[in-house]
Amino acid sequence: MGGVNANGVMNVESRPLAGQKPGTSGLRKKAVEFAAPHYLENFVQSIFDAVPELVGGALVLGGDGRYYNRHAVQVIARMAAANGIGRLVVGRGGLLSTPAASALIRQRAAGGGIVLSASHNPGGRDGDFGIKFNGANGGPASETVTAAIYACTESISHYRTLDSGPIDMDIDRLGESRLGGMVVEVVDPVTEYANLLEGLFDFAKIKDWLASARGLFHFDAMHAVTGPYAETIFGRRLGVPSAALLRCTAQEDFGGCHPDPHPAHTPDLLAALTAAPAGALGAASDGDGDRNMVLGREWFVNPCDSLAVIAANAELLPGYRHGLVGVARSMPTSRAVDRVAAALDIPCYETPTGWKFFGNLLDAGKINLCGEESFGTGSDHLREKDGLWAVLCWLTIVAERELSPAAILADHWRRYGRDYFTRHDYEGLDSAAAEQLLARLVAELPDLAGRRVGTVAVSAADQFSYTDPVDGSQSSGQGVRLWFDDGSRAVIRLSGTGTAGATLRLYFDRHEPTDGDLDAEPQAALAAVIGATAEVLQLAESVGRSQPDVVT
Repeated sequence: MGGVNANGVMNVESRPLAGQKPGTSGLRKKAVEFAAPHYLENFVQSIFDAVPELVGGALVLGGDGRYYNRHAVQVIARMAAANGIGRLVVGRGGLLSTPAASALIRQRAAGGGIVLSASHNPGGRDGDFGIKFNGANGGPASETVTAAIYACTESISHYRTLDSGPIDMDIDRLGESRLGGMVVEVVDPVTEYANLLEGLFDFAKIKDWLASARGLFHFDAMHAVTGPYAETIFGRRLGVPSAALLRCTAQEDFGGCHPDPHPAHTPDLLAALTAAPAGALGAASDGDGDRNMVLGREWFVNPCDSLAVIAANAELLPGYRHGLVGVARSMPTSRAVDRVAAALDIPCYETPTGWKFFGNLLDAGKINLCGEESFGTGSDHLREKDGLWAVLCWLTIVAERELSPAAILADHWRRYGRDYFTRHDYEGLDSAAAEQLLARLVAELPDLAGRRVGTVAVSAADQFSYTDPVDGSQSSGQGVRLWFDDGSRAVIRLSGTGTAGATLRLYFDRHEPTDGDLDAEPQAALAAVIGATAEVLQLAESVGRSQPDVVT
């Protein structure tokens, strides 16, 4: 351990720890790994070392409230003070949803923010924890910054903190205090974000519809961070009865549930919709509030379709009545929004998975709306995906058009055709086997075109690469794409959002024209491409699985 200087800053000797490489969503590990000696401190110090422009400025800090969140806030606060941060803006109780953190960074002109979350991953003592750095634009750190942070973790020899012992600051009382030479401002984590959303939507119109359609809207916060936000926005500002706001008490382990907005994880919401009148709209958000799910009694809105519907009805949303300059989607997302963009005569950008790619386009004013198939949708009001914003979009569209969500979706398909879509996840795979599968597939790409598999033939195959139209940066190896002669497409990627083993994600989509069958079950409509892809990948032989763990 090093000495303590006159300002009470202590240099603690440390050494690099293996496995600290952050991905597109920051660093995610088991909570017990973050609790290991020096682990959290090493990564946080690496952020400060990699982003020296934070010194003297403001830093936003907060998270989704999962296990270890409060302790991590205290550790990071002492380190921020020791590293010369001028002002630390903390959500009360250490809470900030990811969208609210993005908004606060922008509203306070902060140099960045540290967001504590593992998103939709399980929480609790035996669950996951995560940390990521967002830049001054409010969005996830660029690849350049992420690489710099990782480089620092490989060479770190010490970290700086205050010599304040175990004394914790009060993060439950609003107002300002001092920690060393740093001002600490504890803010209401909800109000400024709620005010931002109220400026984008006609809350009076939504409130009137909700009052006339009592019992038709239910929201499930999944015992995650959006609970307090839902109670303020949907409850107090829009008049939704508390009985329709489910699981709104945020808990460190999310009530023992999986905070992933998927029908498999929302039984209370499904039960409420089953008992509700026809035409009911249900919604849920995830652990940190950036993802969303919109659904009815016997259906849910595919996230790809959700983005397309919002884009097609943007003129009904007060914050977007000026028109759209462009839209963007992640590469695995279906091409439904492309068809809307073509009809509006605006560009549609196809990016790699990762919200930071949207951030460049948003900062450059090239797009207003963006989204990805993994239940993430957003706009230029933030630089993160925003679950509650997406739900408010749907409430506005339903209120303005006076149609049920199912009728809105059916009308959209009649106009643009239907892009059938599904995602199959193979979780907890042996990492080496999964990487070998992908490497073999990449090696075979030149020979796949023209190969017949079952009732379809591969018409083209490649590995997606992206040139950023704003800064010219290159991103390669972003997933394998297979096109088939029936117009369908398959995408194969390894995901970096898990903490145990590898997750292989397979995405399938096919466009059905307006005069075709628009009411088929997606798995049946995509059966040919699903079967053909499994044969090309030799799934059973390569990873020992013949069926996915999760189907979306």
